[in-house]
Amino acid sequence: MAQFGYTMMTEQAGPRSLVEHVVAAEGAGFDFSVTSDHYFPWLESQGHAPYAWSVLGAAARATSSIPLMTYVTCPTQRYHPAVVAQKAATLQDLSEGRFRLGLGSGENLNEHVVGMRWPTASVRLDMLEEAVEIIAALFDGGCVSHRGRHFAVDRARLWDLPTARVPIGVAVSGRRSCEIAGRLADLVIATEPKRELLAAFDRFGGTGKPRMGQLPVCYDEDRDAAVERAHDQFRWSVGGWKVNSQLPDPAAFAQATTYVRPEDVAKAVPCGNDTEEFVDAVRSFTNAGFTDVALVQIGGEHQQPFLRWAERKLLPALREL
Repeated sequence: MAQFGYTMMTEQAGPRSLVEHVVAAEGAGFDFSVTSDHYFPWLESQGHAPYAWSVLGAAARATSSIPLMTYVTCPTQRYHPAVVAQKAATLQDLSEGRFRLGLGSGENLNEHVVGMRWPTASVRLDMLEEAVEIIAALFDGGCVSHRGRHFAVDRARLWDLPTARVPIGVAVSGRRSCEIAGRLADLVIATEPKRELLAAFDRFGGTGKPRMGQLPVCYDEDRDAAVERAHDQFRWSVGGWKVNSQLPDPAAFAQATTYVRPEDVAKAVPCGNDTEEFVDAVRSFTNAGFTDVALVQIGGEHQQPFLRWAERKLLPALREL
């Protein structure tokens, strides 16, 4: 049976609210949770970008059973992979074995803040591969030294190594990332319900491993209000990964989405309160072979009504899938 998750989207709520939301998600019966890891929001109307790892630490202690995960952390520029390994091990200990580390090649939006040149896509994937190898070596225990093409590690060791090894997920969008995920990851992550991505993941060693997708939704009793909010805060999502990974700040995303219409967003994002419309959108992932689907409710001030509705109507309907 598929698992259904809740997204703590750091771009649209402050740290205390995010923790309150995931506590409520646990109470509503969501199977797991994921957390974005941003330095900037996509658009200024979202209005937030707290440090995800502090939020996760608080969430680990405020909840008791819901699994936690980064969706996703870029371990190449803003964070060194040795530091990511330390953070993940600490979270696994704090959460008593409920944490999974989701990794990806990142976006210029968040990584440019450290003043490094944004690499080409092929270089970013090479960096991701090397970073995953370093993190996995540190999870193995012992002292790690490394001098590679992109990273150096000098006698690093995780002194608080959790009993349960942290599972590593890798986000994919094409053949090269699927090869990295299939060979090195414990699960695969994708934001589009593309069966071909999962097939490539399997070819490179991913057979039998979990596969996680993510779907933005905008619940509201007033469908017009939901469409307006989705357009205001989430129209960036229709731009495509090649564009979204390159733009440097919210102003650039605003300019790039000038001609995106509310109806364009509504075609991609279920809006309103029609349970079947939401279920159909999730079904596109489960039919493609995804085992886990995380939902993103759009609008930081609209989480609690969504969670109450999800507990009463949406989750029971999704269980029937």
